[in-house]
Amino acid sequence: MRTIDLDSLEIFRAVVAEGGVIRAADKLNRVQSNVTTRIRQLEERLGHKLFHRQGRTLRLAPAGHRLLPYADRLLRLADEAESELRSDLPLGIFRLGSLESTAGSRLPAVLSRFHKLYPGVVVELVSGTTDALVRRVNTFEIEAAFVSEPFSAPDLEALPVFEEELVLITPQSVPAVTGPRDLADATLIAFAQGCSYRRVLEQWLGKGGVAASRSLEFSSYQAMIACVAAGTGFAIVPLSVLKALRATADVRQHALPERLRANRTHLVWHGTPSVALARLVEMLEKRVPPPTGR
Repeated sequence: MRTIDLDSLEIFRAVVAEGGVIRAADKLNRVQSNVTTRIRQLEERLGHKLFHRQGRTLRLAPAGHRLLPYADRLLRLADEAESELRSDLPLGIFRLGSLESTAGSRLPAVLSRFHKLYPGVVVELVSGTTDALVRRVNTFEIEAAFVSEPFSAPDLEALPVFEEELVLITPQSVPAVTGPRDLADATLIAFAQGCSYRRVLEQWLGKGGVAASRSLEFSSYQAMIACVAAGTGFAIVPLSVLKALRATADVRQHALPERLRANRTHLVWHGTPSVALARLVEMLEKRVPPPTGR
């Protein structure tokens, strides 16, 4: 039997956002005692404390952290249900995740068209590694994400949308790389662990009996490519990113084996898509030709 009502979740979320009952009451145009009572009733129904008091502010307890993504999702679905009945077009906030490479080289045209078709949707785009984005979709922090192979998401729906060509890049001074052993003494430049492209490169090195002697981690492709161009080490990047950053002449490109070179970017999501996500999926399915088998 359901015991949580949407008003209680809205109050709970406001207290989290405002950091306390007084500011939440002002924002919701409610009296302070009403907000306090509703939070206490919600805690009693769930059998857990949702907040810890620290001075004049409230901090989320572990149960509160678990409840928050569900509260966000339920309130969003309620808003979508209402907007769907009032309009044929999606409205509201659409939280979307993406690899930095996809956000920089593939999404500008996609999101521009989506905005023209559905101006009532506010897209909140967050970036991260494939592993981090899959986790955020699974916990409902974001509705969907563009991730790259290889990834493991057995509980998620997945739609292949972009074909990427991965290239190994080194400083211009490095001669042709014919195999992993040519990189045995070089520094690996990559995103943090959880990046699927880094995983591809490390697996290739490992099969060749090589482990990078050193590694440097960056949070942007622009910094990674600049570091490689300066002679620091080697990296793996999508060719589309090199072209988008106009950096093809700054580094030397080396072809990877076919099984590693060809990579797909997928859109992944959890369960029944929201109205906005369904429209994005429809748009991508019409725009992108079916991927070839490999």
